[in-house]
Amino acid sequence: MRRGAANHKGGFILEKPKYHIFACSSFRVDGDPKGMCHKKGSSGLLPYIENEIIDRGLDALVTSTGCMKACDHGPVMVIYPDNIWYGNIANEEAIDAILDALEDGGTAEEYMLT
Repeated sequence: MRRGAANHKGGFILEKPKYHIFACSSFRVDGDPKGMCHKKGSSGLLPYIENEIIDRGLDALVTSTGCMKACDHGPVMVIYPDNIWYGNIANEEAIDAILDALEDGGTAEEYMLT
């Protein structure tokens, strides 16, 4: 989905989302997926996260990332601009708890990394 519109000078105005969700997919610099997040199926959760964002009408964008160096807690997800780190995101139930908390303006304490 393209976010933004042309401005009067012919340039592009980027409409930035309120939240940016980064989901670790354990990709290394050479593009090879390794690490705990990948091995635990983090990439398979991305379509679910994207669909939930749309279904809930959240002003958010999800991005798959390289290794976030928190392998002991993987799969890992970070929500900006609040810099909230979540770990052990192993299933749709965890995603739902996190997105429910995001909608309510809170945090899903049971998954937070501190």
